[in-house]
Amino acid sequence: MKQDTIDRFKGCLYGQAIGDALGLGTEGMTDEDMAWKYPNGIRHYSQIFQDRHRKRWEIGDWTDDTDMMLCIANAVIEDKGVDFYNIARHFKEWANGEPMGIGENTYKVLMMGDYVERPFEVSHKVWKMSRYQSAANGGLMRTSVVGLFPKEVKTCAENICRLTHYDPRCVGSCVIVSELIHALVYGLEPPTMSMMLNMAQSYDAEICNYIERSWSEQNVLNLMDDDHMGYTLVTLSVTLWAYWHANSFEEGLLAVVNAGGDADTNAAVACAVLGAKFGCQSIPQEYIEGLVYRDQLETTVQKLSEVCIGHNHD
Repeated sequence: MKQDTIDRFKGCLYGQAIGDALGLGTEGMTDEDMAWKYPNGIRHYSQIFQDRHRKRWEIGDWTDDTDMMLCIANAVIEDKGVDFYNIARHFKEWANGEPMGIGENTYKVLMMGDYVERPFEVSHKVWKMSRYQSAANGGLMRTSVVGLFPKEVKTCAENICRLTHYDPRCVGSCVIVSELIHALVYGLEPPTMSMMLNMAQSYDAEICNYIERSWSEQNVLNLMDDDHMGYTLVTLSVTLWAYWHANSFEEGLLAVVNAGGDADTNAAVACAVLGAKFGCQSIPQEYIEGLVYRDQLETTVQKLSEVCIGHNHD
């Protein structure tokens, strides 16, 4: 049990980083764009088209999605537990550096003067300023690591999402993905579609439509919505689609990345789930070896697994 748990634990975090790094290659591209840049689709980091946006990153580097996931992981490693205010402090320190690709909502929240002291109030205020409309995927993109916590996953997913994204659609998406990852990694019964619909209902009924579509839709391209790029529920639906329809890690990775849209985030979340489902051993070695900061990630995986699996899953 332990070895299998560790393989899935590792698969989740590597999956996130790999989806993010390869997804950068198609992020924000239209179908026409992708037909020009990647006539046969994209499979390898080395193919990432070097335009003004993409060449800011090294080939095989991840973006803000995995940076923020690592902020959570490192805070948990420091505390050997979960302190929401320390996670907020890690977010703020990261934002004070030169974070590339940071989302508009996350930026607004983290740049408020008293964010570290009052993260939840600040986050709520920014949501209120958006007339309760802002439901970007910035909370969801980093939530994979919360699914690895040994207990209290729902409460932690809710609160860590609300550190920057207060909308119930964001919170519900984070809970569903975190609970799914937790079940997959720790060998519990994964939530069924009807269980997910029940979970969704308690946050926002709109989430249910996206869950149902991801279940019934055969082609991931039909879940893409250019008018709502970066919407938390589009990323949720793409993730669940990959979980239900992809037969392997690589198949899911390539389907999501080649669908374009907010591809780095969609693939980061979807591949965290696929890594948890199929395990790290299922991930083709080239994707792991091609990560620029693989050593840093490996160190985090080791330390975090000691904190999380050392608990009650022996």
